[in-house]
Amino acid sequence: MPSLRLDLDPLRETLLLTLHARALDSQSPHPILGDIHAARVAERIDYDFARLKVKPSLVCGTALRAKKLDEAVRAFVAAHPDAVVLDLGCGLDSRALRCDPPDGVDWYDVDFPDVVALRPQFLPARSQCIGADLTEPGWLDSLPRDRPAMIVAEGVLPFLPGDAFQRMARQLTAHFETGELALNGYTRFAAWSMKYHPTIKAIGITAAQGFDDAHEPEGWQAGLTLVDEQLLTRVPEVSSFPQPLRAVTRLMGCSTALSRQGTRVLRYRFQ
Repeated sequence: MPSLRLDLDPLRETLLLTLHARALDSQSPHPILGDIHAARVAERIDYDFARLKVKPSLVCGTALRAKKLDEAVRAFVAAHPDAVVLDLGCGLDSRALRCDPPDGVDWYDVDFPDVVALRPQFLPARSQCIGADLTEPGWLDSLPRDRPAMIVAEGVLPFLPGDAFQRMARQLTAHFETGELALNGYTRFAAWSMKYHPTIKAIGITAAQGFDDAHEPEGWQAGLTLVDEQLLTRVPEVSSFPQPLRAVTRLMGCSTALSRQGTRVLRYRFQ
């Protein structure tokens, strides 16, 4: 099957970064996420992935946050087999395939229209796709309101301008009667420093948004209540990290402040 060249602007090009990281994880001797679909998709794209200069820390961090968000989704749909799942900024992620929800769950993959238009070329249909700009109103209107919703926002927060993420959260929780919002949380420093990361610089985008206190979204007037802050420097999967990354991560795990500068997965409930 011939490779396909994608015409993506810098913001959309970030989907190739996370795709490549998941693919590298799946090919490692001790994969954390083990997303075989990512490797297959990456092989079909005509792109110089080497220019992204992806290091083991990014591979492990990306795979680990995806695994923990997958676990949150699986737990929610197990408790709510009639749930609605929204994967915001889905890119070419195969979360719906990895989580394999029961038939009663309606799963929606949401991203820019030109991004979701790519998905049928690379991934089998396992969800419904919504092409939308998350910062614009109206894209939620056709979705059911009276069912519990699991909303996943992986890697979305730092790339939305100003208070767009907060406004989106208010729109989501106003639309659905009850549910959860799960995301990987960036501190302000972590989001600011991303623009100096070699991989982000290679793409040419600027990331700026984050928050330090995991309770801060409770003040967004979105009805959110923090139910879990998972510091990924302290989870068992760190034992699968290659050295010296494993030792450095465990050392960071001794400090809550340092752990929060790394990867953390936050889960909020609303009703």
